[in-house]
Amino acid sequence: MAVVSTGFFDGVHLGHRLVIDTLLSVAKERGEQSMIVTFWPHPRTVLQNDARNLRLLSSLPEKKERLLSLGIDRVEVLDFSREFSGMTAHDYLKEILQKQYGTTAIVMGYDNRMGSDSLGRQAVEELALSLGLEVVSVQPKFIGASGLANTPDIIAPDLPISSTKIRAALEAGDVVAASAMLGYDYCLHGVVVAGNRVGRTLGFPTANMQLYEPLKLVPANGVYLVEVEIFGSKYYGMTNIGVRPTVTGGGSRTIETHIFDFDELIYGLDIRIRFLERIRDEKRFDSLQELVEQLRKDKMTCQKRSRARSEMK
Repeated sequence: MAVVSTGFFDGVHLGHRLVIDTLLSVAKERGEQSMIVTFWPHPRTVLQNDARNLRLLSSLPEKKERLLSLGIDRVEVLDFSREFSGMTAHDYLKEILQKQYGTTAIVMGYDNRMGSDSLGRQAVEELALSLGLEVVSVQPKFIGASGLANTPDIIAPDLPISSTKIRAALEAGDVVAASAMLGYDYCLHGVVVAGNRVGRTLGFPTANMQLYEPLKLVPANGVYLVEVEIFGSKYYGMTNIGVRPTVTGGGSRTIETHIFDFDELIYGLDIRIRFLERIRDEKRFDSLQELVEQLRKDKMTCQKRSRARSEMK
């Protein structure tokens, strides 16, 4: 027997946390399992609904790891196929949630929609009750304007937190607003690959990242203060995202991280970077010397801010 919430849960942000906290509370009261039933891949990639522009806040392993870390007993992942997309809300509730997973109660977020008939929360509630399922509804979570200092025009603080709003913040480079809505620092996870080694010749060796999840959203081009996790240890560093216009004249987008107080060969190893602050836009310089001078300033800025963060811990 289980209390269930179902949805894509991209990012597992603070809006989702309200649903999850309610799920955990109801399951404990009833003495039943807490369960999340989610999907993979994203429905837009299957239904071709503007799929080329889709970018995700979390990979499937990241999503499962975060849900379990919050205390969820069980996470079930359904294969979202064209055949599955044709299932009505009634059949999904009865055949999947009730019969397959032993669902006795459903916790629903304010914007939940379900089934090929795209039923909203009120209609799903009525349908669930007719099947003998208890329904618990959760109100939306809002973020105050103070958390959106850099992007108030892009993300209205009077609207509920959503994955869409978080994507908009990241696409604008506002990683602070994104973190405020996520409840944690936005992260990229990948493997270190060989680059052209120009950074090392300039005195700023970098770890070039190839993402494990190709659809993971990469923040706007620019320079960021980051926390780097490698070898199970954490370091501060600065990450440049962009096309390196001074070095290459523009080209494919790269994610390069200069790790402070670190000088080891790490090709082929696992790396995570957590975005803390945006330092500046990407810029084309007239010479490599100008670029080096700016990189020195960026590093000084990042080290000053990282020291301040360390002192606050």
